[in-house]
Amino acid sequence: MRTVLNAFCLLVSVATVVANPAEVSVPPLDIGSRVEMFLDDYLIESMEGVRLKLQQPRSAGKVLSFDQPWEGNTSDYPNVFQDGDRYRMYYRGTQHGDYLMSPDPDPKDHPPIIAYAESLDGIRWQRPNLGIFEFQGSKDNNIVWIDKPGDQTITDCMYVFRDMNPACPDSQRYKALGGSSFPLVALVSADGLHWTELQGQKSLITEGLHGNPFDNLTVVFWEPRLNRYVMFFRDAHRGGENRSPAPRNFGNRSIKHSTSPDFIEWDDPQWVDFGGTPLEEMYTNGITRYSRAPHMYLAFPKRFVPWRTLIADIPHEGVSDAVFMSSRDGLNWDRRFMEAFIRPGRDRRNWVHRNNMPAIGILPTSADEISLYVVRNYTFPTVHLERMVVRTDGFVSAHAGYEAGELLTKPLVFKGDNLELNFATSAAGSIRLEIQDSRGNPLSGFALEESPLIWGDEIEHPVSWARSHAKAISDAPLRRIAGKPVRLRFVVKDADLYSLRFR
Repeated sequence: MRTVLNAFCLLVSVATVVANPAEVSVPPLDIGSRVEMFLDDYLIESMEGVRLKLQQPRSAGKVLSFDQPWEGNTSDYPNVFQDGDRYRMYYRGTQHGDYLMSPDPDPKDHPPIIAYAESLDGIRWQRPNLGIFEFQGSKDNNIVWIDKPGDQTITDCMYVFRDMNPACPDSQRYKALGGSSFPLVALVSADGLHWTELQGQKSLITEGLHGNPFDNLTVVFWEPRLNRYVMFFRDAHRGGENRSPAPRNFGNRSIKHSTSPDFIEWDDPQWVDFGGTPLEEMYTNGITRYSRAPHMYLAFPKRFVPWRTLIADIPHEGVSDAVFMSSRDGLNWDRRFMEAFIRPGRDRRNWVHRNNMPAIGILPTSADEISLYVVRNYTFPTVHLERMVVRTDGFVSAHAGYEAGELLTKPLVFKGDNLELNFATSAAGSIRLEIQDSRGNPLSGFALEESPLIWGDEIEHPVSWARSHAKAISDAPLRRIAGKPVRLRFVVKDADLYSLRFR
């Protein structure tokens, strides 16, 4: 299996960077007509006066308060995905009196359950009355799973996904993984609401585990490029591997990766690689495939800082935020952005341990908007889910200030006869584009001085060279160079370039 993974990594590996494109021949990147975002160095040969800038999501307000009797102050671990014409959400509902930040002198506990919500737009969420499980004498609730007495706890951390494997039987179209530490138990469902255990209490993975595996959502999806299932789960570095600045040995919660052809037999897990960045406590992994660019994995882990406490009278130490990282193969992750993607913010109730957990999954909620969801006020009676918004493809940009900078791509081959850019400029800003041959020579009709002046704020802006000339080149000038190695030279002034796509 390692041979398969190595071949996959080679397939998506970054082309070699060269110092002088006129001197060295570089195999071109074949980007076809897919969306390519400026998240990493994959496209980029060089930048001068341009840098990759992590964007910040904005709050779009509360979308779900965990205020039902079967929910409670430690309701958490949401995951969301699109399923046809609706969005699905699964989350843990529970009340934990030891954690409750409340004046109630006798807080009531109740064990965890898994609940379900759905939405047509990702903004307004409904709890359907399912009538499947009884809670406190009533089935009027949205509960889809309660652990059987005496069984291992599945409901502490249960991740649900729709299986896109074409060979998957309809009776197992929805799958779930649950567990609190060990074992990792699989469930299956035909409708995503009524569940049965796939293998009883037998763990799917038993080898290569350390301190506290599976102690949050274990993410799985079908990867058609590998023709296998891919799994990401939490484990802990221990002993000499601990590089945490903590005053005592917390270990370093981190992420492991495994694959399977059938969802039952899994390869020995491997640690994912963050390059030379410092080890941090990744409490959750937050990994998802990006629907507009499914060759990209995005992740929004909850970063835990266990040795910091802001509010003195809370019974548990630690604070957390959310970070951003990306990968093209699932094993090698780009962690250049060490700063937070989602901060706790001004609400002091978000500066309490294990707060600010992003949901697994991101959803398109309009033509130009992507929504993420994050748990706020964890352990308080006001615990809720907040929607955060970024522009489509807008996680990272190639950014330049008022003093213009340049970005040069590696040689690439594309399909299509139109180029669309996702960008934003100031009123005084602009983007110009030159298309070169693979050796860096401007192509006739596409030199920088022939570029249209691109400015404004658009998600899918068609670049038209024809309109920039008194005499049009043709109705589709890119058609004559499609399939040939070219370079793109961007001159960027007070602007952000998020993504490009040839159609």
